[in-house]
Amino acid sequence: MTRIAFVGTGAQGAGIGADLTRAGLDVTFIEQWPAHVEAMRERGIEVRFPSHTEVTPVRAFHLAEVATLRDPFDLVFLLVKAYDTRWAVELIKPLLAPDGLVVGLQNGMSIDDVASIVGPERTIGAVIEMASNMFEPGIVNRQTEVANSWFAVGAYDDAARGRELEVQAALGHAGTVEISADIRSSKWMKLVANAGELVPSAILDVPLAEAVRMPGVHEFMIECGKEAARAAIADGSRLVPIFGLTETQVTGPEQYAQDLLGEVLDKYSLPDTRTTVLQDWMKGRRGEVDEVNGLVVEVLARVGETAPHNAHTVALARQIEAGTLERSPRNLDLLLGL
Repeated sequence: MTRIAFVGTGAQGAGIGADLTRAGLDVTFIEQWPAHVEAMRERGIEVRFPSHTEVTPVRAFHLAEVATLRDPFDLVFLLVKAYDTRWAVELIKPLLAPDGLVVGLQNGMSIDDVASIVGPERTIGAVIEMASNMFEPGIVNRQTEVANSWFAVGAYDDAARGRELEVQAALGHAGTVEISADIRSSKWMKLVANAGELVPSAILDVPLAEAVRMPGVHEFMIECGKEAARAAIADGSRLVPIFGLTETQVTGPEQYAQDLLGEVLDKYSLPDTRTTVLQDWMKGRRGEVDEVNGLVVEVLARVGETAPHNAHTVALARQIEAGTLERSPRNLDLLLGL
């Protein structure tokens, strides 16, 4: 049987890992939050869907126990924060089978970091669209049912081409899985949506749907997405369909940025859905600011262009993380005062 590891079993990782475990796959959870590991060992992982609750017994290990493991893994799903990618891949590399695969189910463009450590032939990129949160150890609040969860997977380059099917077969127990012939472009499209939604709503300290209803915020988010779409093209990627859209729905960068944000709001956001950045800030953790909005600024700067909306977002986010600005709805004028 294929041996599978999930490195990073927070809201997304634990929920997906539980899906695969219930399907009868051989799954190991590897996690850095000690209380969460102990809760899963004692009670299993409790996943609260909108329609029902599932409690699944799982095999969970703390990061400090990885060195005690001996049997290699054939598939490793990586769900740590994008800024934690390098150390997490180095941690699991000694336990990766010679022909094993690492699948980065993360925001940002961490695919290059993975390939630089385990090699392109063992690297599969991925895009994920589902909403979950976790504020108590051992309990996932999954706001997206399995039937509505969506993934895309694709080979880093030709060295791993064809092996996407192995990942699709396993991940298909957690939602719909499409194979992308150009996973780099697909990941950029997810970043286009993320640039608009993740950090701006977190700065305002409100759920995504509430932020969109605030005067001027939806328009600001769309501008962030437009800049991200231009960055994707500047980085050598293409505009490609994701989230189940079709080729005919792919328009120019400006309209497509707006359409992608609309898909997230329509299909993957409940009234109380808080973005991952806001969840991180609520827990006192650093958010994926540099890996999303910061990357847009960086890529456009390389080609002599600016990204004023993303740069402004990054500047405010850094103040919040430095403790010189509080996240609050009162930041509305500050956010829009570009």
